[in-house]
Amino acid sequence: MIAFLKGKLVHKEPTFVIIEVNGIGYHVSISLNTFSEIKDKENIQLSTYLQVREDAHILYGFSNKAEKSMFQNLIAVNGVGPNTAMVILSYLPPNELQQAITGEDVGALQAVKGIGGKTAQRIILELKDKLRKEPVGETGGITGIRHNTMRNEALTALMTLGIGKAAAEKSIDTVLKKSGNTVSLEELVKLALKNA
Repeated sequence: MIAFLKGKLVHKEPTFVIIEVNGIGYHVSISLNTFSEIKDKENIQLSTYLQVREDAHILYGFSNKAEKSMFQNLIAVNGVGPNTAMVILSYLPPNELQQAITGEDVGALQAVKGIGGKTAQRIILELKDKLRKEPVGETGGITGIRHNTMRNEALTALMTLGIGKAAAEKSIDTVLKKSGNTVSLEELVKLALKNA
């Protein structure tokens, strides 16, 4: 999997960019949110997600990890594909989308072109509990997404070490409640191991 691309921005349109990395041009689909973030930069770095289909390999790019994390949450919802997720992220930045989902604001999701009532309700139903665990920071939800990424990395580490998923999640959440966002990933794993 290609985790990120760092290179020269050769071409930019609202829905895609071409980034030259060591003489190779990568076509990367982006949201309007990412389009506005990269503005007139000549050299950029985008977090990426590679979708492998029978007929194509498609790269999706994100200006920050918060947007990529939200994209991955969206495509995990039954009936929401990568293109639909990009449309949603073009309408709603990650922090606003998180607030709409946790606040069960069906109207905000239905305002997105192509999202009907059933899809909006499914997104809320499948993601609200997961996203409610993430505090929406004053920095526009980035704190919550960073916290979520660290939580997921710690969970993966504990499960690799043989701890059951439920026990690992409970232990991690206990440590995070006590320490807030002041703990590093290494400390989180060590403390969670002691509690598990």
